[in-house]
Amino acid sequence: MQSVEEFLAYAINVETEAASRFGQLADAMEACGNREVGKLFRRLSDYSRLHLADARARSGFREIPKMKSEDFVWPGLESPETAAIWAADPFIGREQALEIALDAETAGYEYYKNVLETTSDPEIKALAKEFVEEESGHVAELRKWIAAHKAGQITPAD
Repeated sequence: MQSVEEFLAYAINVETEAASRFGQLADAMEACGNREVGKLFRRLSDYSRLHLADARARSGFREIPKMKSEDFVWPGLESPETAAIWAADPFIGREQALEIALDAETAGYEYYKNVLETTSDPEIKALAKEFVEEESGHVAELRKWIAAHKAGQITPAD
């Protein structure tokens, strides 16, 4: 990362891609009649949109660079918080959907943690630390949802 503005461009893209993918998965599940998983993915898409709004708000007065999809360099093929596309399988169950969501949030956490550990810029480090803490909370929440599901309890996504 060369600047705080570049960091924020990446953060905005991470949340945009996460919201979009979860929305696509919700649409696919609803179209094939898997309403339970569709509802879960829709909730996660909505959460990602809230995080996107937060990332945009953090940019405040800064001029965020306009970057094309191919300008972003990710650790994998896609933005780290983008859920696996195979989750569009119409026969996917709630437990699998929760695990896919956990994988996506964990990848987001790991991405920001790597930025935190590798940057020498104090402003980027401060922002990355906030994002690490936020993503850590998302991972912890999904782990609670998974535990509740396995215990046969209602989760906040219900």
